[in-house]
Parts: sequence; structure tokens; C-alpha cells
Amino acid sequence: MIETIVFDIGETITRDDRYWASWADWLDVPRHTLSALVGAVVARGQDNAEALRLVRPGIDVAAEYQAREASGRGEYLDESDLHHDVRPALSALHELGVRVVIAGNQTPRAGELLRDLDLPADLIVTSGEWGVAKPQPEFFERVLVAAQAAPSATLYVGDHPANDIFPAKAAGLRTALIRRGPWGHLWADAPDVVNAADWRIDSLTELAGVVDG
Repeated sequence: MIETIVFDIGETITRDDRYWASWADWLDVPRHTLSALVGAVVARGQDNAEALRLVRPGIDVAAEYQAREASGRGEYLDESDLHHDVRPALSALHELGVRVVIAGNQTPRAGELLRDLDLPADLIVTSGEWGVAKPQPEFFERVLVAAQAAPSATLYVGDHPANDIFPAKAAGLRTALIRRGPWGHLWADAPDVVNAADWRIDSLTELAGVVDG
């Protein structure tokens, strides 16, 4: 029985459109160019930050992030950044008595912005706040503490096989791959993902059926 569902953030809870568009504007490159490069590094199995390094070789991503924040052009989230199924899905899970946790690879600022949206979640936390990031095993140790449930009763939902599905499975959690974002669409039918994911879903609203089933 699933007692707790833990959600990744980028392209699971939030859309990445604004994130990549803001980086393109900051680096003064066409948005389409950076979007295409993100797709290219995804297809290669590389970290998405490599797209920024293709645009500007030698870039110090952390330093540029701080410069953006200092200039007033830093991170921002509002209701339009949420995928359309987030509030209905999380509300339905709460009604079923499921503990809802949102925990993904994001900055402390992203955690603040998400909590300001007053989502129906018991806990929202980021890797930046924990000081450990996916796919490190220590991240999923923290997930299990936050879940307040046994690994077999905890479901981790994400779009990224290498960051979400494989390490969560290795930690003993149940897993669900959501087909959205470049990672979710590109890798959903790969044999190793099919083997590792307990469920592959197209919408977060399907999770209520997983719990009931």
C-alpha cells in the first residue's frame, strides 16, 4: 500500500519553460537555440547544464546564477509555472489520506517560491536546502525520512530516469516515470526504464488510481 508519494520538481511539478527562457535571455542567445541544445544534451545523456556550457564555454554556472539574482533577473515562479494537473492530483491524494512530499534538485530560492504557492503538500524541500542532490543515495535517505513511511510504501515520481527512477529504485522505493519534459518523453520506453519503473504515467491525476489499486 502506498502511504507517501514524493514528487520531483522540474517538469514533474513545474514547467521548465520560464527557466530556460530566462537563461537564454541572460546569455543573449535565441530561446530556440538554447532549447534545441537542451534537447541535444538530453539525447546524449548529459546533465542539462551542459547546454549552458555549449552556449558559453567555460561558464561558471553558479556565479552566473548569483549575478542574475543580484540583477533582479533571478528565479521566479507563479501559478502559470505549475503543470495543469498538479493541484487536482495533490488534492485528490490528500483526500485519500496519502502524505504528499515535494523534493527535487532545486535551489533554496526555488523552495521558497514553491512554498509561497500554497500547494496541497505536507512538505516542500529542495536539494539546495538539504545540501545533497540527486542521484546521490543520501538524497533518497533524506526522502525516506521526510516520507515517514517504509521504502516499499513510498512512491517517488519524476521525469528523469538517471536522477529519479534508477536511484529511487536502488533505495527501495516504488517509482513512477511521468512522460513529460524532454527526459520523460525521450526515455520512457527505454528497456531499463521499463524495468525500473513500477508505473509509467502521462498525468499526475493517474496516481489516485495507483493508490486505490
